[in-house]
Amino acid sequence: MKLNNHKHYNSISSLEILSMATASLWSNKLRTGLTMLGMIIGISSVIAITAIGQGVQKSTEKQIESLGSDVLQVLAGEAKGGNVSKGLGSTSTLTWEDAKAIASEAPSAKVVSAYLQSKAQVVYEGENASTTVYGTDLNYPEARSTFPETGRYFNREELDTSAQVAVIAPTVKRKLFGENTNPVGSKIRIQGEIYEVIGVTEVKGSQGPMDRDDAVYIPLTTMSARIVGNNSLFGISVNGIYVKYGKKEEIKAAEFQITNLLRSRHDIQPPEADDFRVTNQADILKTLTTVVGLLTTMVTAIAAISLIVGGIGIANIMLVSVVERTREIGIRKAVGATRLAILKQFLIEAIVISCIGGAIGIVGGIVIAFGAATAFQFPFVVSSISIISAFGLSGGVGLIAGVIPARNAANLDPIAALRSD
Repeated sequence: MKLNNHKHYNSISSLEILSMATASLWSNKLRTGLTMLGMIIGISSVIAITAIGQGVQKSTEKQIESLGSDVLQVLAGEAKGGNVSKGLGSTSTLTWEDAKAIASEAPSAKVVSAYLQSKAQVVYEGENASTTVYGTDLNYPEARSTFPETGRYFNREELDTSAQVAVIAPTVKRKLFGENTNPVGSKIRIQGEIYEVIGVTEVKGSQGPMDRDDAVYIPLTTMSARIVGNNSLFGISVNGIYVKYGKKEEIKAAEFQITNLLRSRHDIQPPEADDFRVTNQADILKTLTTVVGLLTTMVTAIAAISLIVGGIGIANIMLVSVVERTREIGIRKAVGATRLAILKQFLIEAIVISCIGGAIGIVGGIVIAFGAATAFQFPFVVSSISIISAFGLSGGVGLIAGVIPARNAANLDPIAALRSD
């Protein structure tokens, strides 16, 4: 009889052992649920953080690409007051004539646009808004991919005559006119002077802390004459110049040509330092993407610590389970259960707890990531690789956590186990 039972237990399939393990876990629902909790928290944290990190990364890439990843920015030098730097663009080391020279003499430069900027108060009837006013030339919309959605941009005649016309961005429109009003043709005041609104730009979103929709655009000549008034002896001073180049392969050539041209125009001789700086949007994109990726990896690694805690919880509960079920193990061994059969059952119990907890954690993580993406308005990204990895990780943790309890159960002496209370 014992031999037959021995053969019977040897022939038990993994599916039958899974059924027995599931029944055992179901009979202790509260304990099983609490054991799963660590795994649920760990997996949901990993999935949510990974998804949020990927979403933020995509959002950052999209924002910078919307500005034009094929754009160089030339910034004027920085002024200092009391040994404190006031930032790039704070001195008059660049002029509109520099921009025109780049457009005509740098072969890699396809679109060139100079700009001035200043904080100003904009007023319409009883409403007012503090915003950034940009004085730009006619190439600005193409250089910055900032086109009017309603109305138009100013033309050559308005630029040449320093006309008092303005193109406002969506945030300024909302603050001054509300959501549903068409402001084209309305008169607003900038620094106390009247300007006619001729257009509203497309929605561009935020670039880091800067809201690109919180802006007003006026002709560069008007900005220089009426708002900033810091013209250079060599022409209209500007804060910076945007240069759009043709192909990615031309970026180094464009940087080289612009640097040499401006050094020559500004009479800068070696080893004198440049009084300007050339920055590259592609490099900014790469740097931000790398930083976001590293932060996501770091925070994910921290969240993964809870998986270790969850694994320890599973191991503890399984060890307690072995002690509680010593007599049951003794009976099974007495009627022919092999060490392998006992080992399989406790291993499968640990893996089932871990995998079910992992599956719940995956769902919870996806829900959290979706809520964050909706609340903070960045792309909802959950990769299949992260889901598969998380599920595999949960199963692996369960397997590792169950090895020692399962081995202890398998090695129990049946006679000693039967004698236990």
